[in-house]
Amino acid sequence: MKTRIAASLSGALLLAGLGIAPAAPAAPHIPATVSYCGIVWGSMADSVAGQGTATISNVRTGRHDCFDRMVIDLNGKVKGYDVRYVSAVYTEGQGKHVPLSGAADLRIILKAPAYTSSGTPTYYPSNRLNVRNVSNYSTFKQVAFLGSYEGQSSFGLGVRARLPFRTFVLSDADGGSRMVIDVAHRW
Repeated sequence: MKTRIAASLSGALLLAGLGIAPAAPAAPHIPATVSYCGIVWGSMADSVAGQGTATISNVRTGRHDCFDRMVIDLNGKVKGYDVRYVSAVYTEGQGKHVPLSGAADLRIILKAPAYTSSGTPTYYPSNRLNVRNVSNYSTFKQVAFLGSYEGQSSFGLGVRARLPFRTFVLSDADGGSRMVIDVAHRW
């Protein structure tokens, strides 16, 4: 017994002489940053290849506790889209610059026209520069319809800053679909 105590004591003295403290129990892991509202989205482009026969029918927006939401309703299935932050947005076909409110521009391209095969509009907002009133939103500053040309339609979403976003598609029971774009209020 004395031998064990002497060995433990000499080991402790050796460690102390070398400046090494005995091992302490591990502290619980605490992440360096806690995500806002549990959001783990990023700000990189989200793109899916494909061309469908769906047409755009409506655009809606909504405010939520942690993010603002834009929903694009389609008559048919969404097959392809591209959503990304860009330095500027331009009209479809003509290529005219459309300045947006906010510090960041999110461009949304859907591989779906806003007109039928005979050219009849399926979506034609009364004010293309302000499709929805987002004046009291935390993140959205402007929603603009950039037009529809050669089977694709574009929107410009003016955002307060380059913030995390996510995109996803929901299918409706009637064969339609909805393209959803959520932008977080902060990182």
